[in-house]
Parts: sequence; structure tokens; C-alpha cells
Amino acid sequence: MTATLPHSHGAAPTGSPAERFTSRNPEDFPDPSTAQEDWRFTPLARIRPTFAPYASEGTVTVTIDAPDGVTAERVGRDHPLFGAVAQPADKVAALALANVEQALLVEIPADAVLDRPIVIDVLGAPGRNYGHVIVHAGHHSDATVVFEHRGSTTDAANVEFVVDDGARLSVATVQQWDADAIHLSAHSALVGRDAFFRHSSITLGGGVVRIVPTVRFDGPGGTAELFGVSFAGDGQHFESRLFVDHAQPNCTSNVLYKNALLGDSARTVWIGDVRIRPTATGTDTYEMNRNLLLTDGARADSVPNLEIETGDIAGAGHASATGRFDDLQLFYLQSRGIDAEHAQRLVVRGFFADVVDRIGLPDLQRQIMTAIEARLGFTPELENED
Repeated sequence: MTATLPHSHGAAPTGSPAERFTSRNPEDFPDPSTAQEDWRFTPLARIRPTFAPYASEGTVTVTIDAPDGVTAERVGRDHPLFGAVAQPADKVAALALANVEQALLVEIPADAVLDRPIVIDVLGAPGRNYGHVIVHAGHHSDATVVFEHRGSTTDAANVEFVVDDGARLSVATVQQWDADAIHLSAHSALVGRDAFFRHSSITLGGGVVRIVPTVRFDGPGGTAELFGVSFAGDGQHFESRLFVDHAQPNCTSNVLYKNALLGDSARTVWIGDVRIRPTATGTDTYEMNRNLLLTDGARADSVPNLEIETGDIAGAGHASATGRFDDLQLFYLQSRGIDAEHAQRLVVRGFFADVVDRIGLPDLQRQIMTAIEARLGFTPELENED
């Protein structure tokens, strides 16, 4: 079956995935304003210093712990992988790409199967910084990379992932910044023939955190999984803007993001754009976002967009839901002798469990659940009482 007209879902008031504009020249982008779709949910006054170029003050220290065989080095703008995948879709990403002088290049050799994750620790100090990381997974390699972000800084960065044919690369980026940190990061992945790419974004700290993952396929048979967990409190704005661009046949993408909000001024934003081009026959894609409001005043915005330009696909769909605690669930648990506090804890754990379990790193999964429970006021002593 073929289709001659594109089919779209979503509530974006301007544009669609098919009309996404990208440029490496910051001057091609207007100054961000709430009149622009890319910025209409973002607290612009809080991130205004990133709208113009600045001298990077070296306020971020990056250390890496990697298994034998993996190389990590600083490379200049003349390296062939520098900017090979990045396609800035907003002014801040373009400024970061244009003004950074070096990138951290992590090379995973072809055919390597790593026995432990590569851990990249990013520690921020007050000031402004531009960052750039490139992760290259060689043919038929199998590796996991964990980014850990801590401290306090203003950081605008690009991260590029090159996943060669037949490779498997799993990435987890954990944002546990201090409450005043600003972190604006564009993540760009190019997934080769029959390759697998998993991207998990976990945001538990920071003042304004905006992650923009983009996935493109460079050959047929590729698979991309994008998972996300965030827990926003008072004064925190956590934003995820995804774009999955299907232009190759027989590729698969699966997106699942969950956010919880606790506090009158807690805010999350999730934008999920998927484009299926005419050449992407056999595509199978699905995206879901769910948001749990734990207090009055918290706000979650969710906009899924699906642009289908061929009818010859295996499947495509999306879903979005935002709601409060399920009173029936709480009543059920309390009717079986569980007090209200522990009942709420179990509901929140159940809400996050399916997406956390898919991250595939048991130690990190426990760390995430412990941090979430700490936000709810639970302690290890309470854990031992269960």
C-alpha cells in the first residue's frame, strides 16, 4: 500500500517535523522568543545569557573512566568526526557548535565488547561553559556510556554519537545538577545499518535542563530506543525535545518518557517529533509520554507529533497522558493496611518502574529509584521496613 499525502498528528501551532530547520550558523536563527515553537515553553529569562556568544570560562571539569581498549582524547575542529553528525535546530546549539574549540572524542574499537560502562563525569563550577563530546562506536562493537552531570554552572553543549554498522551503543545521561544550574544540550545520533542505539535521559537536578535528542538512520535495519525519566520540584524546569528522522527502510524506533512533578512551580515539557519519509518503508515506530502531577500548581506540557509520508510501514503511533494520583490505586493499597505515605510511594515506584527497568544498568536503576524516593521524603530506614 502506498500513500500520496503526508499524515500528521499533534498540536504544534507552527510547523511540523517535516519542516524542521537546522543550521550550523547561529546568525540563521532569530533570538529565542515564546512566539517560536522551539522556545514557547522555555523560561527564556533564566537562560538569556546563552543567546549570544561568550568566552567559555572553563567551569566544567570532565573526567573519564573507560575499559581497556577505549581511547579518549581532545580533538580540534579539523577532526573529521567533529560536527559530522550535529545538526543544530536552535540558536543555542548552533552557538555551542560554533564557539567550542575542542571536543572530547571517545573511540570504541570495531568488534570490541566492553565488560563495563564508560563513565564520563561532568563536574560544573559557577560560570559559563561550552562543551562538546563525540562517541564513536566502531563496527559490531557493543558498549555502554554513562554521563554523570553534577555541580553548578551554565553549560551549552553538543554531544554526537556515531554508531557504525552492526554496533550496539547504550547511553545513559544523568542530570543531577545543583538547583541553580542551567544545562542546554543537543544530542545527535547517526545509526548505521542493522545497528542498535539506546538513549536514556535521567533528569533529577538542575534549575533549567533542556535536552534535545535527535536520531537519524544511516542504513536499513537500525533500531533506536529513547527513554526518559525526570522528577521536577519547585523552581525546576525540565524539558525534552526529541526528533526521530526515519529516512531508511525497515528501521524501528521506540520512545518512552515519564515525568513526575512535585511543587507548585514544578514544570516539565516533552515534545516528541517523528518523521517517516517516503523512502522509509517498513518503519515501525511508537512514542509515549506520561506525566504524574503530585501537587497542585505543577504543570506538564506534552506534544507528540507524527509525520507519515508513506503508507508502506509496519506501524506507527503515539500516546500522551497527564494526571494526578489514581485515587482508586491509593484506596486499594490503604484498604490492605498500607498507610497513605507508603501507598503514595508504591504508586510512584510503579509509575517509573517500567521505564527505569529498560535502562539496562542495575546499579544506575537503583540509584534513580533511591533519588526519587529521597525527593518524596523516604529514607533508607523506610526501605528496610518494607
